[in-house]
Amino acid sequence: MTRLHGIFGSEKSVSYSDTKVDTKPINPKHLRYEIFGPPGTVADISYFDVNGDPQHADGISLPWSLEFVMTPATAAGDIAAQGDSDSLGCRIVVDGVVKSEKITRAASAFTSCMLKADE
Repeated sequence: MTRLHGIFGSEKSVSYSDTKVDTKPINPKHLRYEIFGPPGTVADISYFDVNGDPQHADGISLPWSLEFVMTPATAAGDIAAQGDSDSLGCRIVVDGVVKSEKITRAASAFTSCMLKADE
């Protein structure tokens, strides 16, 4: 065993006392997607979830929202919807602050909102 210590390292024990890690309190941000339209509007919605994976939901009665804690995978958000009315809106809110919003007025309205990573 002593020969192995001589080959692979010192016989001195490693000191772990200097491995102090400064930990700062984590204050995660909350991201909320919203899709809205006139009463009775139904929409097909596509968005990126908390893991950054694409999701799709069909035939959703509006208004609709989804909130989750942001992760590195959700540093940029994206949502799109197509509805059966002539007005449709989307909104991305981070910690209560609107970061992206768009309202479209057209037959079978389509709308999309994007949150860039640096916003």
